[in-house]
Amino acid sequence: MSQEILFVKNMVCHRCVLAVEDILNNAAISFQKVVAGEIHLGEKISNEKNGLLSSRLAAIGLELIDNRMSGLIEKIKQLVIKKARNEVEEKERKTKLSVYLSQQLHHEYTYLSSFFSLVEGRTIENYFIEQRIEKVKEMLVYNEMTLSQISFDMEYSSVAHLSNQFKKITGLTPSHFRKVGSMKRKMIDHV
Repeated sequence: MSQEILFVKNMVCHRCVLAVEDILNNAAISFQKVVAGEIHLGEKISNEKNGLLSSRLAAIGLELIDNRMSGLIEKIKQLVIKKARNEVEEKERKTKLSVYLSQQLHHEYTYLSSFFSLVEGRTIENYFIEQRIEKVKEMLVYNEMTLSQISFDMEYSSVAHLSNQFKKITGLTPSHFRKVGSMKRKMIDHV
């Protein structure tokens, strides 16, 4: 039995995985596993079931990705999000983003970077910074840590570096953002 992998755009969190599993079960589509951005099927599904799956995913803001290249973009995004949010192993936290992506995706970073920029209209590095800032926003809204603690936790070289990057992306200082709170947060799939 050959395995079929379907790539899903905007599937970035555990709740998304659970929702997709529920859709697959309700549509009687057998699967081996569902992970962020991917559905692993035991075999290829019919066009009818593919259409049903596509429409049910669209109803919850997800989208099947038809070609491998779009799948590569989604895989890059998933890995960047994990690394930006420090949701990777300790040794991977210390690895440069370019090396981390190359190792995970088995492509040269120059290829990945060029392809991502061409399709997305922004660099991988900018996407990474935006994701880090979204994590910082989340931490600021929770108001459980000082800016120094957040800076340390997110592995910024200094509070000033974090503040400058934050202001460049959001137009606000971290302390002002903390005051206005969650009104400025974006959903992760809108970043």
